[in-house]
Amino acid sequence: MIDIYSDPMGAAESAALALKNMTGKLAHDVALVMGSGWVSAAEALGTPTHEFSVTDLPGFPAPTVAGHGGLIRSYDIAGSNGVIRALVFLGRTHLYEGKGIEPVVHGVRTAVKTGCKTIILTNACGGINANFKVGQPVIIKDHISLTGVSPLTGATFVDLTDLYSARIRKLIKNEDSTLEEGVYVHWRGPTYETPAEIRMMRAIGADLVGMSTVPEAIAAHALGAEVVGISLVTNAAAGMTGEKLNHEEVMAAGKAAADRMGTLLSKLIHKL
Repeated sequence: MIDIYSDPMGAAESAALALKNMTGKLAHDVALVMGSGWVSAAEALGTPTHEFSVTDLPGFPAPTVAGHGGLIRSYDIAGSNGVIRALVFLGRTHLYEGKGIEPVVHGVRTAVKTGCKTIILTNACGGINANFKVGQPVIIKDHISLTGVSPLTGATFVDLTDLYSARIRKLIKNEDSTLEEGVYVHWRGPTYETPAEIRMMRAIGADLVGMSTVPEAIAAHALGAEVVGISLVTNAAAGMTGEKLNHEEVMAAGKAAADRMGTLLSKLIHKL
């Protein structure tokens, strides 16, 4: 087995080969990473042809966060131009778990190595923009990283101007014109932000804050995939309402919006 830390790309290729052998599919077209509370949204995609634990593939650690199922599903979805093969990750690894950056981006790298040209990233987030309400999905149009951690090393200079694909963002808004766009801040966690930190984020132009997505987006984009991100506002950020934050609230809000999000993702896949 190729070590994920000594040879990240080799590890992704090894996992992709294992995935091809397990599903019998030479390639997948699109991958979805389902964040906290988003797992049930995958049900709208229909019945998967295959489902297995992430730990069945090389380089994937077992999940440690509530709401992240640790499963991978493969779907054959009938599209207007033939069958769309979708790879769905029910959960992800986060920086705050202390495993380093490589496990965080191993899933999207594996997906690209299986042939995925599009990566759809979802997450649960705190709402900084006072106009965003709990239960509201927001399309990510840009991000601010406050972690200081990149999945890229060495003299790897990658332009991020169109990191979050303008083409796919337009497709999503064509499906649901009520959706708004926002700037997402990547916060390492596992602590939630302080009210003072939220005021700082608002001052630098942030609308949303969460603990995932950004490293995966950069890693997938660097490999040539088209990336889109959708955040679900599951709580108001610290200091916005005076209420304390908790993970149970995040999970409950995510489940409440699951049907709408599942329908949206299913329609989006057909448009790709």
